[in-house]
Amino acid sequence: MSTHIAAEPGQIAPVVLFPGDPLRAKWIAENFLEDAELYSETRGMLGYTGTWNGHRVSVQGSGMGQPSMAIYATELFSEYGVQTIVRVGSCGALTEKLNVRDIIIANGASTDSGINRVRFHGLDFAPVADFALLRAAVEASEQLELSSAVHVGQLFSSDQFYSTRPELTEPFVQHGILGVEMEAAGLYTLAAYHGRRALAICTVSDHIVTGEETTAKEREQTFGDMIEIALRAATA
Repeated sequence: MSTHIAAEPGQIAPVVLFPGDPLRAKWIAENFLEDAELYSETRGMLGYTGTWNGHRVSVQGSGMGQPSMAIYATELFSEYGVQTIVRVGSCGALTEKLNVRDIIIANGASTDSGINRVRFHGLDFAPVADFALLRAAVEASEQLELSSAVHVGQLFSSDQFYSTRPELTEPFVQHGILGVEMEAAGLYTLAAYHGRRALAICTVSDHIVTGEETTAKEREQTFGDMIEIALRAATA
């Protein structure tokens, strides 16, 4: 077992769905996976493995923010041999082109985090999704009868949930950024470093422009369209 994931070798599948909220991980395991078994609850960060349509799949909570996410993603990649991670998270819409409950399939992610600046000695790295996963997710969204609109575009991964400088995101919106969350850029960077596959799919839970928002319970338990897309893409 690793430092932060109390799973034995072989308990985690090569494919992992990766919500920030551990209770969303529990909800996914209970509602989408067959014969799901809990393999870790260390620090309350729940992890389960089961099957979906005959494919072995795990779901692991990652916590909030790139530092927390990076701990779990690094251990999944380096100590459990995970090949594919699909983040299934929530985000805030930065443009009126999107509505609450719309879905963003992120082809790339910009960030204000210092993590990548340290890693690349102050130079800029462009964190992008695995193309095969991205294509599979888009195809899945086209095949499914969804109640939500789906957009393909960039996310902005912020280190601050309560920003005191919201005007700093304006240039990013002008350059096509669709939503803000806290993990995708770091996940894409770690996947590139380890030679693995990663994709972030996020449901709009809050609208930064209009102020509309979902409840914590809704964010935890009602984003099923996103999960269906992620499962199809990850096991394609």
